[in-house]
Formats: sequence, structure tokens, C-alpha cells
Amino acid sequence: MFLEAFGSALLGFALAWAAVHRLPDRLPVRVIVLVTGTLGAVFGALVTHGALGPGHFLATLIGAVAVAAVLLSLLIRPASRRLRRSAAA
Repeated sequence: MFLEAFGSALLGFALAWAAVHRLPDRLPVRVIVLVTGTLGAVFGALVTHGALGPGHFLATLIGAVAVAAVLLSLLIRPASRRLRRSAAA
């Protein structure tokens, strides 16, 4: 279980790092993104391990990356747009 948690933390950190470098203007502060990716992957590993049981190392890591990706996607802000004025204004 320790290797699953450690591996998932590394994968979550790598995923968050890639997101920070790919979308720097659409994400909040770098530290928040890195922590969210890492902790989301560890939480995903715990949930997946609890659902599948021991002996499913690869499936646990896939579940961890999936949960981390979902949590990181919740941090993405929309692309900046110009504010348009309505016809009434």
C-alpha cells in the first residue's frame, strides 16, 4: 500500500506540474495546483484500493490519476474574454 500511495503521489504531482506549465494563465497559484494534484491522487489511490482490494497495483494508479485529473479540471478557469456591454447600457 505504501508503494501505491507513493507512486500515486508522484503521478499526481507530475500531472499537476504538467497542467501548471501547459495552462499557467487559466489556473490559480502554482502551489495550490501542485498540492491539489498530489493529494487528489493519494485520495484516488485510497478509494480505488478500498474498492478493488490488494493486488491491483496498476488499476489503483489509474484510479489515482483519474481522480487527480478530475480535481485539477475543477481548478481551471475559463479563458479570459472581453466584457461586452449590453445594448441597454
